[in-house]
Amino acid sequence: MDDFDSPAPPSPTLGNVPEFSVSELSFALKREIETAFPRVRVRGEISQPSFPRSGHCYFRLKDENAVIDGVCWKGTIPRLGIRIEEGLEVIATGKLTTYAGSSRYQIIVDRLELAGEGALLKLLEDRRKKLQAEGLFDPERKRALPYLPQVVGVVTSPSGAVIRDILHRLGDRFPCHVLVWPVSVQGEKAAGEVAAAIAGFNRLAVDGKVPRPDVLIVARGGGSLEDLWAFNEEIVVRAAANSEIPLISAVGHETDTTLIDFASDRRAPTPTAAAEMAVPVRADLMTETLDYAKRLVGGMTRLLRERAMELAGLARGLGDPRRLIEERQQRVDVSGERLALATRQLVERRAHQLSAARLVSPQAVIAAKEQALVAEGRALTRAVDRFKSDALQKYARAFDRLDQLGDRLKRHGNDLLVNGQRQVDQAAKLLESYSFHSVLNRGFALVRDQDAQPVLAAASTSTGQTITIQFSDGHVGARVTDGAGAPKPVAPQPASPRRRDDGTGNQGSLL
Repeated sequence: MDDFDSPAPPSPTLGNVPEFSVSELSFALKREIETAFPRVRVRGEISQPSFPRSGHCYFRLKDENAVIDGVCWKGTIPRLGIRIEEGLEVIATGKLTTYAGSSRYQIIVDRLELAGEGALLKLLEDRRKKLQAEGLFDPERKRALPYLPQVVGVVTSPSGAVIRDILHRLGDRFPCHVLVWPVSVQGEKAAGEVAAAIAGFNRLAVDGKVPRPDVLIVARGGGSLEDLWAFNEEIVVRAAANSEIPLISAVGHETDTTLIDFASDRRAPTPTAAAEMAVPVRADLMTETLDYAKRLVGGMTRLLRERAMELAGLARGLGDPRRLIEERQQRVDVSGERLALATRQLVERRAHQLSAARLVSPQAVIAAKEQALVAEGRALTRAVDRFKSDALQKYARAFDRLDQLGDRLKRHGNDLLVNGQRQVDQAAKLLESYSFHSVLNRGFALVRDQDAQPVLAAASTSTGQTITIQFSDGHVGARVTDGAGAPKPVAPQPASPRRRDDGTGNQGSLL
């Protein structure tokens, strides 16, 4: 292999050097590199990641001095446990090979891990700032926990000590119905399963066969930052923030902090503390209820006793009811006697007034009304006669006035017609004298441009422009051959005939 590691150009003295094709040389280099580096671990920063439709991922690993291409096949990406992102510092494990199509060497990655805890913390902080900017951690989004939940949903591993601690604590404090959604709490599948569990609990119907939890607990025991990384994934944080059911996060110990703690409604330092937050103590509730019952019975007894004493005091201030009733009966008897006597007196008084009154005969009343009606009729007749006389006189005077006005209208109408005809004739003569046709009849011409607008000066024309010249007997077309806008000397025009002043001071215009 030393002979073709550094090939030399052929020469007459080295005629025994073998000749390779490009493909042979590329495959030889590929075998040499894959044999020398069967498996390597490379630390660097991910740059320019791309995800084509094939499902593979292509990226570059770089440091401050060099760059190497990397590729991760479609089937390997789900097993990485880390999302390939721009600027992520990682340790890539794989085999080194070459790509003959472009004469490049590259590393085929089958394992990817973050380069130290510092890189994890940086990634965690960047993700926290991004989600906080979207408002997922706002205090306004957090909901209050129910006081007495009937059903508690728990998202955790079914085989760990966490679920036993939670069930034991719930049983001691306030036994209730518990639904457990088993998930993986560590590894590459953990984030997806936790997010699916939270969304699944929220999709349960309120009155369905499976009861919908009143509160959720997402729990996991303690561990390193890498062990708890599933609860820092964006899919889990968004599922917790979008949960309609109040959610308590109990991930790790008291000193451990994950992003789900910021998105949840309450954070518990431990899973046991989460159970204590979810339900109250039943014994305390019973003691408090008994205390309230004793206080209620005592208060009612004291109130009844006070009301009985008050009633007894009021009863002592009242008189004998029988005596009060007898007194009221006596008043009723006296009033009845007085009412009967007053009725008889009223009837007698009205009878006396009726006998003393004098009644008028109906015939006399009718005769008086007839006389009054006759008098009114005579007065009305005299008034009508007087009105007719006055109206006839007014009509006669009006007809005389109309005859006089008719004669005056006939006389003045003829005068108005004669004067109007005279004014119309004068206006027609004046209009004819002002018309430009009279000027054309004297030998002048009117020049118009292609828009039928009068051309008033030679400076407004240009060479090649089409114009129309109007004479008194018709129109002719013309084209300007020399009219660049510069004025040229022309023969003096004959003075226009002096127009008669119309009395307003205006002498009119040619056009």
